[in-house]
Amino acid sequence: MTQEISILGNTFTLHPSGGILWHEKKMLLIADVHLGKISHFRKHGSAVPLKAVSANFDQLSRVADYYQAQSICFLGDLFHSSLNTEWKLFEKWVQSREEQILLIAGNHDIISPLKYDSLKISTYSEFQSKGFLLTHHPEEREGFFNFCGHIHPGFRLGGIGRQVLKLSCFFKTENQLILPAFGTFTGNYYLEPKSGDQVFAVTKNEVIQVC
Repeated sequence: MTQEISILGNTFTLHPSGGILWHEKKMLLIADVHLGKISHFRKHGSAVPLKAVSANFDQLSRVADYYQAQSICFLGDLFHSSLNTEWKLFEKWVQSREEQILLIAGNHDIISPLKYDSLKISTYSEFQSKGFLLTHHPEEREGFFNFCGHIHPGFRLGGIGRQVLKLSCFFKTENQLILPAFGTFTGNYYLEPKSGDQVFAVTKNEVIQVC
C-alpha cells in the first residue's frame, strides 16, 4: 500500500520500495541504490549471497513497471564505488527501460560521466523545477522544497515490552523530504522527528505514516 501526499500543489506517491512518483512530471525519484556494493563486499571476502546482486535490479524493475513514469531520477549514490561486474548488469537494465534516466551525482558516484553518457543518462549536480530542488545531500535553500537522499533515514518504533522495530522511512520536514535508501545492505541513520515533521515508515508491502 502506498501513501499519497501533496507538496506545493503537486502530488507525490510514496512506494514501499523507497521510490516516489511525482505525478505532474511523471518522474520516479529513487535515492541511494548503491549498485556494486554487494559485489564490492563479496570481492573483499564478505559472505553476502550472490542472489542479493539481482535483488536491487528486480526491485528497480518492479517499481518502474508499477508507475510507468516517463523518467527516472536517481538522487545520488547510484553506484557505491568504482566499476565492477554490476555495471554490465546495469547496462542491460538501462537498455531494457524506455524511461529517460537522470542522475544527480552523489558522493559515491565516482564513475566517469562518460560511462553514463554512453547509456544516454544525463548527469547533474542538482535539478530545479518550479520551486522544487532535487539533490543528493540535504539542502536548505530559500524558495525551494528539497527532495534528497544520502542520510538513509530510519525510525525506531516502540512496542509492548520494550520491543523496538527499526524501519527505513521517508522523513519530511517543512521544506524537505529525505528518501530512504533504495538499495540493500545500506543501513539506516535513525532520526528524531521534531514538532511538525512527518515520518512515513516503510515495510515490505506498505508505507505507514507513524507521526
